[in-house]
Formats: sequence, C-alpha cells, structure tokens
Amino acid sequence: QVQLVESGGGLVQAGDSLKLSCAASGRTFNTYAMGWFRQAPGKEREFVCAIIKSGSSSYCSDSAKGRFTISRDNAKNMMYLQMDNLKPEDTAVYHCATNDSPVVSRVAARYDYWGQGTQVTVSS
Repeated sequence: QVQLVESGGGLVQAGDSLKLSCAASGRTFNTYAMGWFRQAPGKEREFVCAIIKSGSSSYCSDSAKGRFTISRDNAKNMMYLQMDNLKPEDTAVYHCATNDSPVVSRVAARYDYWGQGTQVTVSS
C-alpha cells in the first residue's frame, strides 16, 4: 500500500523560506511521477509543482515559478519542495501526491495517492 507522509510545514513571515518533505513507501519509488498541491480554506486544491520519475525534469505553476523548487531523492524515497520568498497567499495545506503513471500532470484528479498534508502559514 502506497503511503505518503509530508513534513516541514510551519508558521513563517513573508519573505522567509521553508522546505517541505514527502516520505514515500509501499512501492518502487522511482517508477512514477510525483507532485505537490495545496489547498487553502474555502478553495479548490491547486497544483504547485510536479516532477518526473527520474527527477531530471519538473515544472511549476506560474505562482510558484521562480520561488519554489521541487526535487526528489529516489535512493531515499523522498520528495522535497523548497519554498523561498514566501507570501501570505502561499498559506495552505500542502499535499504530496503520486499516481500509477510516469507522466506528470497538473491535474489533481490524475493522482491516485495523497498524503495528509502539512500546514504552511505565512504572516504578513
């Protein structure tokens, strides 16, 4: 059974940085694409970044581009999201996700497995 566990969230001030981690277990990690999504109260789940199985290519949403960096360490079954220059509008619960495909997607419905999420709160 695939399990994803996020960590690294917290309360920070605008302009600060945070690094989120996602620990994966339950299957061969380096076979599938992975992604980060976020959900703020009262809003739909929003795509943040996604990365291919090898980690050699990734892409992020316009709001994350230039500030967030996604990476993965297949040897450790870990994925990361480095978030720099955080803004109050980045406040949300951040979820990692994976699917039964090597193809990356920005569509939440195409991901089959989700972690419980980690809260990121950015104060102004």
